[in-house]
Parts: sequence; structure tokens; C-alpha cells
Amino acid sequence: MSDAHSTYFIPEPSRWPIVGTLALFVSFVGGAIMLNGSGFGTFILGLGVAAIIYMFSGWFADVIAESIAGKYNQQVDVSFRWGMSWFIFSEVMFFAAFFGALYYARQFSVPWLGGEGAKLLTHELLWPEFFADWPLMVIPDLEAFASSLYHEVIPAWGIPAINTAILLSSGLTVTFAHWSLKKNNRKGLCWWLFATVLLGFIFVFLQAGEYIHSYHELNVKFDSGIYGSTFFILTGFHGFHVTMGATMLMVILARSIKGHFSEHNHFAFEGVAWYWHFVDVVWLGLFIFVYWF
Repeated sequence: MSDAHSTYFIPEPSRWPIVGTLALFVSFVGGAIMLNGSGFGTFILGLGVAAIIYMFSGWFADVIAESIAGKYNQQVDVSFRWGMSWFIFSEVMFFAAFFGALYYARQFSVPWLGGEGAKLLTHELLWPEFFADWPLMVIPDLEAFASSLYHEVIPAWGIPAINTAILLSSGLTVTFAHWSLKKNNRKGLCWWLFATVLLGFIFVFLQAGEYIHSYHELNVKFDSGIYGSTFFILTGFHGFHVTMGATMLMVILARSIKGHFSEHNHFAFEGVAWYWHFVDVVWLGLFIFVYWF
């Protein structure tokens, strides 16, 4: 065995990168056809998504098998940690862009349209009847925009507050699961992980109910101006991340039940826990800046 092999694990050639590339290509083609009004595009998109799921399950199964076989050393563990750190950083930047768009709209665009400061001419020329009061409940042409005008904003102290408590609680339960793992308490690990997964999917269920209520009762839709679009973009992407995080935790729970991980070797658990804490922090920002303020 060469020095390179003795210090760093070199995996065998894998088919999963090309499978993932083809799956993404098929998904994009199917999505484009579907958006152009063809029902056949939905079928193609479904095939692409199925291929993506197949790729993820197969690739992660290979990685799990290699880990259980003891092929990974400390240097590989460090590379995994750096990889997960950069991935979460990219997610931070992803949400930062949308938070930045919300900030720009509320602090600059809306006041400018209202004639604030040196923008009085902009106000008079573009929209003289515009009243700069977030979240823009009053618009000048009610008849033209009646179908997309919302009746009221989504209150912060209903389901959003409950969901905040749920996610904060899930951050505690995943931490308790980590402590149990460090103490080699397999029973505590599994039960606390189960509680975390349950809380995660309860959050998604309640948010789906909030969407239905906001759409049918409050008339808040994606085309309801800047308020509706930023609301659904931010909360929708966050809900997707919660769903993915809960799914990853469910996989970690299944592995824990099978006896995987030890008190000294459990980065897969830690990586998912990092991601879950990131989801919690993003939700706090959403609750404060989208629902509350």
C-alpha cells in the first residue's frame, strides 16, 4: 500500500456523480416542459426526482458502509467537517440574500415610492397615490388588484409562535440526544432523536395549515405584492429545509436503532445536528423580521 493510501482513504470509482448529473438534467428538462403547459413534463420531472432520490440513497449507503468498515481516519473526518461547514455557510448566504431583499424593500424601495427624502419626484411621477406603510395594505388601484389584495397580514402570535416553541424545543431534544450518545446511552439517544423528528414534522404540518389558512382566509398569495412574495419565498424555503432536516434526522434515528455510531465516532450525527441548529436560527430570524416586525 502506498503512503497516500495509508494516510488518506481513496474511494473506488463511483457511478453516483454521473447518475446525479443525469438526474438533475432530466429534472430541469421536465420542469421546463411542465412550466410551458405540457402534462408530459410532470412525468419527466417525476422521473428526474426519483433518480435524484435513488442517487442520494445509493451514494449515502456506500459512504455509510465505508464508515462502518473503518476505512475513514482522522484526516477524512476533518475533511467531512470542513465540507459540512462550507455547506452550511452556503445555506447561510442563501437565506441572507432573501433577508437582504426583504430589508431593501422595507427600508429603501417602499420609502422611496412614498416620496421619502429626495425621492419626492419619484413618488409624484411613478405612483402619486402610493402610501408607504408596510406591509402595503392600501394600494391606489383597488379594482385592478382586487384579486391579489390580502385582507390582513399573518399574525405572529398564532401558529408562528407555536412553531417557534416547537423548533426551539427540537434544538434541545437533539442536544439531549447528542449528550446521550456521548455517554453511550443508546436508549436515550433513540428516544430523544425520535422526539426531534416528531417535532420537526409537526412544525411542517402546522406550517402547511398556516399556508392553507393564509391562502383561503386572508388571501395572502405568492402574487400578493412584495409582502406575499417575500413571505412565501422565505418561509417556503425554510419549510423545505426543515423537511430535509427532519428526513436526515430520521435516517440518523434508523442508524442509531441499528447500533451505528459510538461515543467517539459519530460525525454523521453531528453534521445533521449542526444543520438542525442552523434551521432553528434561521426560523428565529424569520419569526422576528417576517412575522413580528
